[in-house]
Amino acid sequence: MADRYEIRLPALRIRQGQQYIYTFGVDGKQIHDFATVSRVHRHDIELQGYQRPEVLSHIRAIRRYLESDGAMLPNAIVLAFDERVKFEPVGSRSVVDYVAAGELVIPVDESLPDDEKPAWLVDGQQRSAAIRDADLAEFAVAAVGFIAHGEAEQRSQFILVNNTKPLPKGLIHELLPDTKGHLPTAYAKKQLPAQVLTRLNFGQRAKGEPFAGRIATPTMADGYIKDNSVLKMIENSLYDGALYQYRDPVDGSGDIDQIVLHLNYYWTVVQVTFPDAWELPPTKSRLTHGAGIQALGYVMDALTDGTPAARLPKLGIEHKIAALAEHCAWTSGSWNLGGDEPRRWNGIQNTPNDVRLLSSHLLRAVRRA
Repeated sequence: MADRYEIRLPALRIRQGQQYIYTFGVDGKQIHDFATVSRVHRHDIELQGYQRPEVLSHIRAIRRYLESDGAMLPNAIVLAFDERVKFEPVGSRSVVDYVAAGELVIPVDESLPDDEKPAWLVDGQQRSAAIRDADLAEFAVAAVGFIAHGEAEQRSQFILVNNTKPLPKGLIHELLPDTKGHLPTAYAKKQLPAQVLTRLNFGQRAKGEPFAGRIATPTMADGYIKDNSVLKMIENSLYDGALYQYRDPVDGSGDIDQIVLHLNYYWTVVQVTFPDAWELPPTKSRLTHGAGIQALGYVMDALTDGTPAARLPKLGIEHKIAALAEHCAWTSGSWNLGGDEPRRWNGIQNTPNDVRLLSSHLLRAVRRA
């Protein structure tokens, strides 16, 4: 029968505004008894977890260091506890009112699966894995913890803790739709586009939804259209294009249903007009390339600005997009962008200058059509 017990750790409770954090020492070998690394994955459409996958080579390097003489890990591991973890003050009051000494009481139930443990590793995944695997009897580490109210708050703290690190953009984009609480301005601006992207990516191919399963993210490994390309297209339109009509400029929220309907209608026209180019990865098609996605996003803004999604079928944009075919070189041939020499089909790069050139070229063609 599995054991149930408590780990009691001397700790300091530190008040930060309306929140508390707890700083303590813990044997790194014990961390995985009560904490899990909640790696990002999806159950159906719903996002689960929020950690990046383990980097095995990095873990091996840390383990070798830990097994050497004089090893030291001065950086604190960060843990998000749920409300099963308690802090019990002990002794007299501190000389400062924002610090209290006590014990952190962490319940351990060995029968629980990982995703039901009372703590999650927000930062220090690889260090804790290296300690777990190292040939050592124990290795104490400094830790900082906070008690979070739900996984959305844990995601928010994970993003904030990792804000100054080279966190993979794709992981951030997947976390943003389900994240609550304060976010840095740059991330807050991308939250609505990220919510829209998730809806597009988890649409139904059987219904002909153009982006369904085609956007590459950490949980959509078979996707071939870069998530950042689609995010830029959505963001440009939300702030200065056809999708602006669905966005509340005061609080940054938006009518996601109507935004998705608008995007799916327009990009279905693109997909039907250029079916072969739409099914190829960016290395073989400039339609699914960052430059093509962004440039056709500007075309969408020019053709549909101010028109609600329900009225798009009356605009006749199918004829406008069809007229672009003779001006496009998505998979072969050359682009006549108005310069001295034509540009080979794959000479278009995902740079601001090339995106501007391609956008201007397509917009001129649309106006002539």
